Amino acid sequence: MTTIRNIVLVHGAFVDGSGWQGVYDELSRDGFRIRIVQNPTISLDGDVAATRQVLDSLDGPAVLVGHSYGGVVISEAGTHPNVAALAYIAAFAPDKGESVSTLIADPPPGAPVPPILPPRDGFLYLDRDKFHGAFAADLPPRPAAFMADAQVPWGVDALGGAVTEPAWRHKPSWYLVATEDRMIPPPAQRAMAERAGSSVVEAIGSHAVYVSQPATVADVIRQAAA
Repeated sequence: MTTIRNIVLVHGAFVDGSGWQGVYDELSRDGFRIRIVQNPTISLDGDVAATRQVLDSLDGPAVLVGHSYGGVVISEAGTHPNVAALAYIAAFAPDKGESVSTLIADPPPGAPVPPILPPRDGFLYLDRDKFHGAFAADLPPRPAAFMADAQVPWGVDALGGAVTEPAWRHKPSWYLVATEDRMIPPPAQRAMAERAGSSVVEAIGSHAVYVSQPATVADVIRQAAA
């Protein structure tokens, strides 16, 4: 078997790729070659194109990693021939024809509802005052406030972008469930992971587990690369 040394990290909505720095530091110490996709989060098609551009540049197989909405991106882009495995980090793992919009349409009673504000000019933001509790409850107040004030606008077209052929139907996958997530309910994470046939790890963490627990996230990615 070919050893996987390439890791491609895909961020989700409302944030950019800088949140992966802790995971990057963990994996780079092991000699992995890491690329971070700065997807525009305007449309799913655009984010998939940005991811595939990075995958095109690789010299060998990669683990493709997605957080949150980034899971939709890797589900669509992961059919790329350079992708050997997928890793979902508190992420959406949609099936054919599904989007974030369809997956969050009917939350069960009592499930946390993400504090997404009404769209402005075709873009979405999280309520700044609720960002810490909803997205990053296990981060200290100051970095959580920075993330809230540094939000990247999320395109309505990205929210509604549907997957055409999910890569998890063809590639092995791993899934990290964040048990204290208030953006994607943990039961939904477990259900998507089971449907995808993923190897599952659970961590007591918020939706921002990739920022708050980079070592835990890096361990899951190492398993996918092994």
